[in-house]
Amino acid sequence: MRLQNDDFEEQPEINLTSLIDVVFLLLIFFMVSTTFERQTLLRVDLPEAATAETEEQPRQIELIITDDGQMYLDDQMLVDTSKGTIAAAFQQAFDSRPDAALIIRADTDAPHGLVVRAMDVATERGITRLGIATMPSEGE
Repeated sequence: MRLQNDDFEEQPEINLTSLIDVVFLLLIFFMVSTTFERQTLLRVDLPEAATAETEEQPRQIELIITDDGQMYLDDQMLVDTSKGTIAAAFQQAFDSRPDAALIIRADTDAPHGLVVRAMDVATERGITRLGIATMPSEGE
């Protein structure tokens, strides 16, 4: 007497439910633990301000002034710091984005005259949206 049928081979069944659960948990973990931070190539120590606003403009052009007097407009180094060079750089940058805001990120030890010169050129060019980047003070 034969109890089993040798002609019928049972296919193994793989349950994917637990595998999908683990993949979704890993996806959620990495999405929650990831931080999105804008990092620049230039290291600039910003001055602190107790009343600094943290609101960021959606369209902005950054002028970076380092402690040794170098100027960078959107990560492109300017040849020199004369008014003509700054005006030409502003002209080129604001032609493509006329409604953008100019953000000046000057190092704490940057020459004050360069910041004033950049603000003066921006006023002459008709740039009305101007901001100066600072870090929030830790004491308050």
